[in-house]
Amino acid sequence: MNGLPERLGAEVSESYGDTTIDVAPGRWIELLTYARDDLGCAFFDWLTGVDDPPDGFLVVAHVYNQAAGRRLLLRTRVPREDPHLPSAVGVYRGANWHERETYEMFGVIFDDHPHLVPLLLPDGFEGHPLRKDFVLAARVAKAWPGAKEPGESGHGAPSRRKTLPPGVPADWGPPDA
Repeated sequence: MNGLPERLGAEVSESYGDTTIDVAPGRWIELLTYARDDLGCAFFDWLTGVDDPPDGFLVVAHVYNQAAGRRLLLRTRVPREDPHLPSAVGVYRGANWHERETYEMFGVIFDDHPHLVPLLLPDGFEGHPLRKDFVLAARVAKAWPGAKEPGESGHGAPSRRKTLPPGVPADWGPPDA
């Protein structure tokens, strides 16, 4: 990788036979362009986010040089307080929907994206469901719809514990009776 670490301030590592390159967010577009133009990685495979508390989010892209059979994992970290990153759509057109999904699921804002609107969730959905601090509605304890708890049929079977699942705030769930 002729001159890449010096030029971009990149960290290059090898893992399981693949190369991973990490750069600062301000060098993201330079890295993607370098991978496409100088390393021949013309095939854009995917892009996603990884919630990495407490500091921020990793944005990860996977590109491929088909002729050489070489894969690259490209990464950068954006802060949780201000998760902005330049859009990769100008370098890889295929990044469009991947950035929209990452925006919707993690809240990472891709500056200069041509159409950064929600892709998968219903209209009016609030929050970013793949963030680790997002409380899923399915984890909220709900009142049992029957007259009795399971096992309380009068046959002497023990009732289950009445506790909230891990990670659910104490003020969620059925009111105490």
